[in-house]
Amino acid sequence: MLVAAGREASESAKQWVYRVLRRAVMTGQFEPGDPVTINGLAETLGVSAMPVRESLHRLVADGALELLDNRRVRVPDLDPQQFEEVLEARIALETRAAERAMPFIDEGRLARLRAFDRQADEALARRDFGRLVEANFDFHRCLYEARPGTVILPLIESLWLRLAPFMCRAGETLFTTYQIDRHAEALDAIVARDAEALKAAIAADIRDGTGHLGHKHFEQRGIARRAG
Repeated sequence: MLVAAGREASESAKQWVYRVLRRAVMTGQFEPGDPVTINGLAETLGVSAMPVRESLHRLVADGALELLDNRRVRVPDLDPQQFEEVLEARIALETRAAERAMPFIDEGRLARLRAFDRQADEALARRDFGRLVEANFDFHRCLYEARPGTVILPLIESLWLRLAPFMCRAGETLFTTYQIDRHAEALDAIVARDAEALKAAIAADIRDGTGHLGHKHFEQRGIARRAG
């Protein structure tokens, strides 16, 4: 079910629709292979078809959606090799972004990071997977954007868009598999000003979270195909 954020007064319909749909993809509200229809989204969001059509074109350009030969749009369904490549790219970029951001993290930002970590913990305890995904991305974004003028974050977000749909279906098992709070490890490393420990915590967080969920998705898909 698509959850739409409120529209800000300064936003046009086109800007709002793009923001809502981008956030929906990034937080796992769509699954790999899901078809995306202009009329269906327009009806759900209460807008005309035009801003939806333009937003879908932008999301195709972002790599978040793909255009099929019959002009239909769907959420990409990566194969295991493609998934691993994008996962490794996330680790490479995000560990570097965290390392570069660490000297700029002050007490105020540290407090925000701790708040996002608490929100993630609370969502995990409630098994509210949608909110967990949002709090996780908020934590990572808050960390990386500490460095002024960073150009890495848009690249990282493009990878989140490609991987987030794989986190939707398999998320139910995360409660039992994500036993170590990697965000807490990252916070401890920031306090200690230990760049290597911070990089290790971020890499482990990506592998334990997104990596596990992606592998679970491919496992479930293999089981379904054998059953069929």
